Amino acid sequence: MTTAPRPAGKREWWGLAVLVLPTLLLALDMTVLHLAVPHLSADLKPTSAQLLWILDIYGFMIAGFLITMGTLGDRIGRRKLLLTGAVAFAIASVLAAFSTSAEMLIVNRALLGVAGATLMPSTLSLIRNMFEVDRERTVAITVWMTGFIVGSALGPVVGGAMLEFFWWGSVFLLGVPVMVLLLLAGPFLLPEFRDEHTAKLDFTSSLMSIGTFLGVIYGLKDMARNGVSLTALVVILIGVLVGYLFIRRQRRLIVPMFDMALFTNRAFSTSVIALMLTILAISGAWLMVFQYLQGVLGLSPFRAGLVMVPATLVQVCGSLFVPWLARRIKPGVLVSSGLLLAAVGCGLMTQANGMDTLGFLMAGTIVLGIGVMPMAILGTDLVVSSAPPAKAGAAAATSETASELGMALGIAVIGSIGAAVYRLRLSDTLPQDLPADLSMIALDTLGGALNIAEELGGAQGEAVLLAARDAFSLALHTNAWIGAAIVTGTAVFTALFLKHLPAQKPEEQEEQEAKHLSLHDNLP
Repeated sequence: MTTAPRPAGKREWWGLAVLVLPTLLLALDMTVLHLAVPHLSADLKPTSAQLLWILDIYGFMIAGFLITMGTLGDRIGRRKLLLTGAVAFAIASVLAAFSTSAEMLIVNRALLGVAGATLMPSTLSLIRNMFEVDRERTVAITVWMTGFIVGSALGPVVGGAMLEFFWWGSVFLLGVPVMVLLLLAGPFLLPEFRDEHTAKLDFTSSLMSIGTFLGVIYGLKDMARNGVSLTALVVILIGVLVGYLFIRRQRRLIVPMFDMALFTNRAFSTSVIALMLTILAISGAWLMVFQYLQGVLGLSPFRAGLVMVPATLVQVCGSLFVPWLARRIKPGVLVSSGLLLAAVGCGLMTQANGMDTLGFLMAGTIVLGIGVMPMAILGTDLVVSSAPPAKAGAAAATSETASELGMALGIAVIGSIGAAVYRLRLSDTLPQDLPADLSMIALDTLGGALNIAEELGGAQGEAVLLAARDAFSLALHTNAWIGAAIVTGTAVFTALFLKHLPAQKPEEQEEQEAKHLSLHDNLP
């Protein structure tokens, strides 16, 4: 018998406020560490390889464990997994803050990643179960997504301010009070949901899932750092092969760990692919913006963070209109139109060339951010709502995994193209009398070129500085144009494959249908 969706009450909306806390924290945690690298390097003295592991192991663990944790939440309860993950995240944060060696910090960052993988699918799947009415769920996901935006913007500002007064480990302690608040409020405000018919956790499938994403994302990030190599390609190939075996195993199992039938739903599969492509498109240029602000324009990390605050505020305000628009415009039209706007934003970023044109960069990030919001919000909504409520954890994990994979692909593929453009341009414009060893350092990274320019000083140092800034600007422009092309293609893709979906029902129509269903249920 069909029952009307139950409108959310005060408990659900207060519970949503609690669920925003982990999203804000994880976004914050992904940005603040990069600011602390010079400080922890001076204290722990990690090798270059150890420093890369300190930066990357967190993302590796999150990506690798998302599917497993999402499915585990369906089995044991999403609230239980969320609160357990909060305890683990708080403990790992304290351990990371007081690490006394590079090896210890790597291990604790890995623990943070595993704990972080429990938080995201749990929060999103709980939203799926708590908000049954379409328009309310869209609003809830909008608020949830705002946590990411605000956390990403606050990272450089808060992290820069804390490093002015405290030691590098203080940036990890930001997570402790947030997790304590979640643990105190969660049991009272968050209901428990689980799949009563799920089978026991399949450890073989779990290991295969972890191996798939660890292999693919590690290989992609290695290619982004060191260029194409046989080792990276072999690791990616192994990851893909394990993924193929994982899919075959799920199709043979009577009760699979991950239900591949979810992908037969066109709205689900289209949204997952579009989310991945959107993140892929914007990551190549977006991640270069802070390097541009600091390395090319010479701003401090704190000032660079402040420059991005207006874009964040406009993006947050713009995102609040998405639920209103979703009740008036079909998802396919709204999402594809937003992506075309994002392409315009990428185009504006290509006009940035020095402090005099900073306005173009700011305008580009604002327009880009607003344009991707319908895809981020409605795409996520479509993924979790297209799946049965009992599979909400697995669906939420799929959405987050698509984003992680898109980020890794964007950094590896588009980032590598940008790095190649930087090297080619700089090799033509560096002073001819610069020693070969210094040229190699300058060609490797923008940071290396800036250090060489500072050491040399004088006219030669100024020439290296101008050449490096020019080369990096061209790399940013190249990545922005590539991003514009990909989001334009994604706009066409979503317009074609989401055109069958209607706009959300107005509130009045939902109330009338709810009354009709209620009367129908009471008939003898």
